[in-house]
Amino acid sequence: MRIGELATTCGLTAKTIRFYEQTGLLPEPPRTPGGYRDYPADATIRLGFIRDAQTAGLTLAEIRSILTLRDSGQAPCSHVGDLIQQRLVDIECRMAELRTARTALRGLAERATATDPSTCSEVDICSIIGGPTAK
Repeated sequence: MRIGELATTCGLTAKTIRFYEQTGLLPEPPRTPGGYRDYPADATIRLGFIRDAQTAGLTLAEIRSILTLRDSGQAPCSHVGDLIQQRLVDIECRMAELRTARTALRGLAERATATDPSTCSEVDICSIIGGPTAK
């Protein structure tokens, strides 16, 4: 199947498919006598996997590592499990950071509401963020 048909079938652009080829996520397909890419039908399965893995939050490098294992004949299940566990740890850390940021922003929002701009010093950049009681 040609790249346009594959792109339409998978809901991607031809540019994305070529990018996946260049980065090693998708093997370069054989060419027709006219020089057009001629993708096998199972390319849709691989592209679907890439999309699903990205939706799960895996990076392209992580996805490539899974595909490399599979292409070498190994079942990547253990590796995928490790990647998922690491992604969960990363998300938990990020959520904690976001909770801390939310708390700080709520405090700043209260300061913003209570701040009278006429009392701001010309020396301070912003008394809400950098004022003496902001810390």
